[in-house]
Amino acid sequence: MAEATPPRGKMRFRRNAASFPGNLHLVLVLRPTSFLQRTFTDIGFRFSQEDFILKLPAIENFALTVKDMAQMLQSFGTELAETELPDDIPAIEEILAIRAERYHLLKKDITTVTKEGKILLTNLEVPDAEDAVSSRLENHQQICGDWQTINKLLTQVHDMEIAFDGFWEKHQLKMEQYLQLWKFEQDFQELVSEAELLLNQQAELADVTGNIAQVKQKIKKLENLDENSQDLLAKAQFVILHGHRLAASHHYALDLICQRCNELRYLSDILVNEIKTKRIQLSRTFKMHKILQQAHQCCDEGECLLANQEINKFQSKKDAQKALQDMETFLEMAAPFINYDPEALQYEFDMILSPELKVQMQTIQLKLENLRSIFENQQAGFRNLTDKHVRPIPSVVPASDSLIRSREPFFSPEQGRKTWRQNQSNIKIEVVHDCQEKRSSAQSSSLDNDNSLDILKNHVLNELVQTEKVYVRELFAVLLGYREEMDNPEMFDLIPPLLRNKKDVLFGNMAEIYEFHSNIFMSSLEDCVVAPERVGPCFLERKDDFQMYAKYCQNKPKSEAIWKKYSECAFFQECQRKLKHRLGLDSYLLKPVQRITKYQLLLKELLKYSKDCVGSVQLKEALDMILDLLKSVNDSMHQIAINGYIGNLNELGKMITQGAFSVWIGHKKGATKMKDFARFKPMQRHLFLYEKAIVFCKRRVESREGSDRYPSYSFKHCLKMDEVGITEYVKGDDRKFEIWYAGKEEVYIVQASNVDVKMMWLKEIRSILLKQQELMTVKKQEQHNQLTEQNLSSQRNEGRCRRWLSYFNEATLLNGK
Repeated sequence: MAEATPPRGKMRFRRNAASFPGNLHLVLVLRPTSFLQRTFTDIGFRFSQEDFILKLPAIENFALTVKDMAQMLQSFGTELAETELPDDIPAIEEILAIRAERYHLLKKDITTVTKEGKILLTNLEVPDAEDAVSSRLENHQQICGDWQTINKLLTQVHDMEIAFDGFWEKHQLKMEQYLQLWKFEQDFQELVSEAELLLNQQAELADVTGNIAQVKQKIKKLENLDENSQDLLAKAQFVILHGHRLAASHHYALDLICQRCNELRYLSDILVNEIKTKRIQLSRTFKMHKILQQAHQCCDEGECLLANQEINKFQSKKDAQKALQDMETFLEMAAPFINYDPEALQYEFDMILSPELKVQMQTIQLKLENLRSIFENQQAGFRNLTDKHVRPIPSVVPASDSLIRSREPFFSPEQGRKTWRQNQSNIKIEVVHDCQEKRSSAQSSSLDNDNSLDILKNHVLNELVQTEKVYVRELFAVLLGYREEMDNPEMFDLIPPLLRNKKDVLFGNMAEIYEFHSNIFMSSLEDCVVAPERVGPCFLERKDDFQMYAKYCQNKPKSEAIWKKYSECAFFQECQRKLKHRLGLDSYLLKPVQRITKYQLLLKELLKYSKDCVGSVQLKEALDMILDLLKSVNDSMHQIAINGYIGNLNELGKMITQGAFSVWIGHKKGATKMKDFARFKPMQRHLFLYEKAIVFCKRRVESREGSDRYPSYSFKHCLKMDEVGITEYVKGDDRKFEIWYAGKEEVYIVQASNVDVKMMWLKEIRSILLKQQELMTVKKQEQHNQLTEQNLSSQRNEGRCRRWLSYFNEATLLNGK
């Protein structure tokens, strides 16, 4: 034999050779194949010297045919396992058809081989007893041996066919499921794109400002979006049902399919809720505009009524009674607008009220209030006229400029009335004789002022200062009415023992926040009322102080846990009763978080009305500072939720960003093969990007209340940035990119939620890698400079040594002389 035979094999061959009368001419060994996972037993072909020429060729050819057949099956199986799979559906279907055709051809070959073996077997039938007596013993043994050899080969062919059919059945199922997955994923991606398009279109309707015609147009666009969304929701439901059928059929990518179905449900819910919310907002905005429109009409009618009540028309008691009745009718009609509760209006429309609407609302309320005052004076005059037959008081209307320039806080009717009464004697008045003249003069003077950016800016600044005062008062009330009461001996009996030493955890650093706002920040904001350009520097100069909010937010989960445990205790209820608070302590503990969010909204509004003004650059920097603070706070809330990391996360440098991704572990070769089917099932990972590392975590699913607000993460893996590289584009999905490590020994295919998130991450990673490269260049330059300095220093030392030796030698020679 061509290769060495193991000792055990040699012993077996010796035993077999002893049972044969002739010499052994050929031993054919059929090895096990990894493809069919079947073991072929060693088969020996035995022929006598005289029958060798006649018997050997047929049996040997059949054995070689069986061997070739086994190799063909093995090659086919290896090809199926190693061939790279395409990434488009038509190509996959074409490969399926080609492989099915090859399978049927191989099946025909197996049938042909089996038929050939059966023919050989028929020609070598074992003779009966009479023939055996008449034949030589050696001939009989030879025939039996040949028959058994062919029969064993046929048995092996049968076993190979069964194994091959089993393999093909599994392979075909996997390929069909692979195709199903691609079709499902394609439908999913199309739906996601359509949903994102609709969400972007509805987001364009977010600005609820404008006149009533523009709002009606937005409502019409939203109705069209709603119709399109219904079609999309029907498609999504169909794809989800398709996913359920795949899952029920035990698809290999069960987890991914379930995840996609959940994503579609989530996206559908978001779309429905966003459209519903937008419809409510636009409807309320439309309602607000209708109220303002009716109020405008009311003002116009009141002014017309005053203009038509000329003095010479009311010389008789009957005319005066008619005018008095007209005024009473008007006041009854205007009562809903004049007596509208500002607080109720604020509560109902606060979320959709723009500064422009607020200014219009206040202006109209003041105008109606002034009209009522005038009508009340007129009524008194007409009543005197009906009683004493005296001339009525002339009707007067305050000039619009004086009203518009009033700088009172939003919705302050009491202050407005007081200011009106104080200033009424000084207000310029005019006798109105013509309704049209009055209306045109009002439009020319008031509408321009309504749209004045200075007025809008002042109103936003007013709101910033007034809400700051309210915020400071609320913090003081909580600290005094709750925190200090925990040290009150009279309240000890109401406090659970385990709560008594939890004061610092429950309130965090709220006292520090109060001291900052009460003693420093509030007075600085008040100074900005007369100098709006100081708002930006006011925030920027206290940038470091605002970091106390990060500390407060990081403590918030612990604080909420304590509150949930003891919220029903008598101590908190008694404190709330004493303070006469409508809301519980938990609402006030949320105030610092809400305040830091409110700052960015107010700064955005202020910046909107301060373009090209003095201080607008600093105002933009202040807004960016608050946005960075909010992001930093959000990131830190995620970092403190990481469990299982060995070491100090702060040593990884500043956290740049974090987010949820789908992650696949790739290979250096990169292409998808049948044996790598596990790659179609992504891992859901939360990635944290630091200056020195990328940390992979798994979000832990917890059913406790508040787990969505305060997540928990299990540490999984960490990649040091000095060994990280990126590939920005991955074929098949614009949202994917690669993070590779240690020269692509590890490759992570990362899929973001959308392209914008992907590009943001790539930008940050590139920035870190570029900084690392610059630092390495500087470090190398420093090392080079240091080495050069060492060489120069060494040369200088050598020069000194040579001079000293020369001097020493000269001195020695002189001493010798």
